[in-house]
Amino acid sequence: MNKNIYQNLIKQSKERCADYGITEDQVFSKKMIDHSELQTKFSENRDLILTASPYMEHLMSIVRGNNFFVLLTDKEGCILNAIGDEKILTEAFELKMVAGAYMNEECIGTNAMSLVIKSGEPVQLSGKDHFIKAYHRWTCSGAPIKDANGNLIGALDLTGYSDSVHPHTLGMVIAASNAIEEMLRVKEYNRLQNMTNKHIKTIFNSMPVAILTSDLNGRIKIYNQRAMDLFGNKYKQLSATNVAEIIEEWENIKEAIHLEKHVNRIINIKALRNHFYCQMTASPIYNPQDDSIEIVFVLKEDQTKKIVKSEQPYYTFDKIMGADSHFVSTIEYAKKIANNRSTILILGESGCGKEVFAQAIHNFSKRVDEPFVAINCGAIPNQLIESELFGYEEGAYTGAKKGGNIGKFEQANNGTIMLDEIGEMPLDMQTRLLRVLQENVITRIGSQRSIPIDVRIIAATNKDLKKEVELGRFRKDLFYRLNVLPLYLPPLRERTHDIAILFQYFMKNLSAKYEKQEFEITEDNMRLLESYSWPGNVRELENVVELIINTEAFPYKYFSENSEQPSPMAQFAAIAGNLPIELREERLEDLDPAQLDLSYMEKEHIKRVLKLYKGNISQTASALGIQRNTLYSKISKYEIQLEIGHRPREIWLDDRFRKGQERG
Repeated sequence: MNKNIYQNLIKQSKERCADYGITEDQVFSKKMIDHSELQTKFSENRDLILTASPYMEHLMSIVRGNNFFVLLTDKEGCILNAIGDEKILTEAFELKMVAGAYMNEECIGTNAMSLVIKSGEPVQLSGKDHFIKAYHRWTCSGAPIKDANGNLIGALDLTGYSDSVHPHTLGMVIAASNAIEEMLRVKEYNRLQNMTNKHIKTIFNSMPVAILTSDLNGRIKIYNQRAMDLFGNKYKQLSATNVAEIIEEWENIKEAIHLEKHVNRIINIKALRNHFYCQMTASPIYNPQDDSIEIVFVLKEDQTKKIVKSEQPYYTFDKIMGADSHFVSTIEYAKKIANNRSTILILGESGCGKEVFAQAIHNFSKRVDEPFVAINCGAIPNQLIESELFGYEEGAYTGAKKGGNIGKFEQANNGTIMLDEIGEMPLDMQTRLLRVLQENVITRIGSQRSIPIDVRIIAATNKDLKKEVELGRFRKDLFYRLNVLPLYLPPLRERTHDIAILFQYFMKNLSAKYEKQEFEITEDNMRLLESYSWPGNVRELENVVELIINTEAFPYKYFSENSEQPSPMAQFAAIAGNLPIELREERLEDLDPAQLDLSYMEKEHIKRVLKLYKGNISQTASALGIQRNTLYSKISKYEIQLEIGHRPREIWLDDRFRKGQERG
């Protein structure tokens, strides 16, 4: 600034000071705000304070030890921050040059900060350039701080004793203020950029189509929420790293992109649900950030090939854990028969994963986009099973829903129906099911109309159906209709090497589900797990892992026959030991012929287990290794008497129905 202009600026300022009523003997600023107002100032100027702070520290590091202090004010001259050498800063504080004091011309007269605020230009004042005598001891260098639009937002001041005056001091202050301004501009740019990115991301994720990008080698770069929903897993993650893992015939599509630039076609997708069709548009784009070419994929599920279906089954073959050679062979066999139209009969103990395999077979077949319906034949009361399977017309019986109701077979049309615990199906219903298998038609209750269906049947049981046929409890012709493609699932005790794999799998997934830490067990603990017989199979192992996660301890008592709660094997031994002498094998020749029937043994066994658990249905069912509803069915079948507090609702209904018939 020209020296004459500079001196004229100071002169005009001092003339204004007289008009403001400022005297040379004044010591303190006329305006100092209280604590609450100061906190408001801090809040309003938060970005300025935080941005300027490191530059003030750097400025002081250059002049430290030479008795200087640095002040930061807002655009009105209110001090926001003050740092410096102890001696001179103490003197400033004695003059109440502290946060909250105003350094503008109207409040404290001519000084570097007041002139910066008035002129918007850097200035340097020394000695008597200041209006009040208290500041004559100092030299002050001030510079403005402006926003990206050139508006004044604050002032930076470096003050020392008058004998330390030097033109370079003002240069340092100007450099610091310029650096603060630049940093504020960068922060504002980043703020706007982040806001723009959030807007773009929100729009990107709200698109009703799946969008993802990859490089020319197919490596996935970014993707939106719809892509994650369409191709992701149950943890809401897109686990694929290359589009070749998602899109079939990727190499052909890549070649087409090279030749045609824009590709629009229906493609087959490999994802969580194995296979489904999508309408794909793929276009190359240039990425200037790394001078590369990327491909943008827009994919929308092809609704023309999609039929409305029931809930999509979760399990696929890649989610079935096991490395045992026989078990792996079982999986391969299941894959081989997945697309066959013939009926599958899955045999295996309770808890060994029969429904898991049924879902995986469905998801591996061409029916993957069609319904999968599972029904437990042992969990439905006998009088309701026909309406559940085949549906009913309005008015078919008292209490029938208005408009009627479709059955499970109609729900599963074009898809798969799983008939679990098929061995529990009543004989009269077996006859109806045989007709469905032979003719591929069903008839609702109360209707004469035959409805054609196309349903793949997967039956499952933990019973030996051949023996059930011999005992007259299962139709021979139905057995041979179902046993076209038998699939035997080995119990867990026959694949002990898989116990560690399954344990780690359940530990990882259940700990994540319950938001708990994974529990590490010792090798001895694992040996104990592998030596246990696992009568409840994989389901029991999963329950034990859940127990470990929740208790954060290994349940030794669970595996000890001497514990207060004996293991299932110990329970069976205790029950067997209490059997009367006439039921033991060595006296079979003395038994009544009726007692040789397996059903008699089953009835007696159930009665004793019920007695052991004092009629508790849940504990009894668990010990027997069957479902509660299956136990209810057997109690009703064998007319086992229970205390009224434990009698299942189904038995009461049967009693009432029987009594009604007698009255009729």
